[in-house]
Amino acid sequence: MADSAREGILQRDKETYAIVPKTPMGILNPEILEKVAAVAKKYNIPIVKITSAQRLALVGIKKDDVEKVWEDLGLEVGYPVGACLHYVQSCPGTAVCKLGQRDSLAMAQKLDDLLSNTALPAKTKVGVSGCPLNCGEGFVRDIGLFGKKDNGWTVIVGGNSGLNARIGNVLAENLSDEEAFDLIKSFAEYYNANAKSRERLYRFVPRIGIDEIKKALSI
Repeated sequence: MADSAREGILQRDKETYAIVPKTPMGILNPEILEKVAAVAKKYNIPIVKITSAQRLALVGIKKDDVEKVWEDLGLEVGYPVGACLHYVQSCPGTAVCKLGQRDSLAMAQKLDDLLSNTALPAKTKVGVSGCPLNCGEGFVRDIGLFGKKDNGWTVIVGGNSGLNARIGNVLAENLSDEEAFDLIKSFAEYYNANAKSRERLYRFVPRIGIDEIKKALSI
């Protein structure tokens, strides 16, 4: 999966390519920024775009330069292809936001680590928010969470923001960090065992029924 994405995404001009390095939760540091700036100058990359998935897209790379850019960046591929975790987006949460009630960045990183190494039937997107304002867009992601200071996490499943838009269903509420993580792990295993090939969660959840899913997970 990563190898094909590493080859780059052919652009509209049919001549140049885009690559998407992995930047979990959209977090960047000075070293990454310096590398991106250096390769953009060195290879005359015309566009560096922040995507809706909190990733960086370097657009307009010549075919012969694609692998050289990867080598200079020294970053993992952030645009997986096919049935796997595609990304985890997150708001800043209690790390910096004055409205944050839960540590969304820490939870998002744990879920990225978990789901990156979990078999999934279809591409899966995750959104994590540190308060009910839902800046992490969890209600329109395959799996979503939002947190409240005194009530813990609410877990949402089956959302989608694409052509077949769907508001996700609440799977469980008032969960601790550990309970929310364990539930998502169990849900991912249930999804993998019961979904059709390449069946996205916005189709899987209404087909099975949220009550049946809760029953199967002992909620």
